[in-house]
Amino acid sequence: MKDLKYLAAFSIPIVAFVSLYLKGSWSYLTPIYAFVLIPFLELIFPVVTTNFSSEEVDQRLKRTIFDWLLYLNLPIVYGLVFFGIYEASTTPIETYELVGMFISVGIVLGVNGINVAHELGHRQSTNERFLGKALLLPSLYMHFYIEHNFGHHLHAATPEDPATARYNQSVYSFWFTSIYRQYVKAWKIQGKLLKNNKKGFFSPKNDMFWYVLLQISYLVTVFLFFGKIGFLFAIATAIIGILLLESVNYIEHYGLLRLKTTSGRYERVKEIHSWNSNHVIGRIVLYELTRHSDHHFKSTKKYQVLDCHDESPQMPFGYPTSMVLAMVPPLWFGIMNKRVPIQMVID
Repeated sequence: MKDLKYLAAFSIPIVAFVSLYLKGSWSYLTPIYAFVLIPFLELIFPVVTTNFSSEEVDQRLKRTIFDWLLYLNLPIVYGLVFFGIYEASTTPIETYELVGMFISVGIVLGVNGINVAHELGHRQSTNERFLGKALLLPSLYMHFYIEHNFGHHLHAATPEDPATARYNQSVYSFWFTSIYRQYVKAWKIQGKLLKNNKKGFFSPKNDMFWYVLLQISYLVTVFLFFGKIGFLFAIATAIIGILLLESVNYIEHYGLLRLKTTSGRYERVKEIHSWNSNHVIGRIVLYELTRHSDHHFKSTKKYQVLDCHDESPQMPFGYPTSMVLAMVPPLWFGIMNKRVPIQMVID
């Protein structure tokens, strides 16, 4: 039964469905649940730092339930997106209700869309990577697959990484720098991959072209079937999903820096180069994303067997709570700056 604890990750789309169905003030139920109730629960529930034994790891890797809990997010995310678009475009609603619906579905895109896509994007199976890319489509962030897997994991905790926040950089500044630099870098990485495979820029193997085409096709389809409101819904929810992802990126490596060796190259990625959180509620809802240190240490490791490393820098709160704190930069700096190892500061 303990394996089914990750069903709690579906609580966010369930709450979002209630928000969309009831509308009115209820349309804001999802952000209240995600950023008020969950942080409150994180303060109540204990921090769990235990790791699984080698025998338990082997058993958990054999259980396909952990994989199916990820796969189920695909119909849930798409179903909720199109239900939201349909409701917004066919039901007379007030502007404040529409904004609440945007936020609710946007949170689902960030948590059950991009976050799950991130996990599946690291898998060895082509089919699982395909599902991951499909989950990125409604967020209009398909280039994330290329930049994250071929860029971020290579350059994390260095100034070369767009997704690593500098010391004393606010989350609002980071949103702009990270989004822009990641997109540009994704094209550069794609160009290198094509060159390494002796393919031209206009080759059918240029995945970035396909991503652009698929995302434009998605938006055109929504516009043709659901009009301006549906189109606005698709754009607004994607933006919220993206900002949610980038807020997570912000707290994951904030202020951390890999040192350079005598050869001038950066040291390899270690457990100390990502912020870790063992707050159990955030761990479950985010499919163990909060054990980010171990993920970077061994990126192919599945979420259900990620470890806690004592040497990793520990966040005082869970990821959901930390995201709320990051929205108030002076508060965030006051709490986090003193925790950043001085020799690692990116300034």
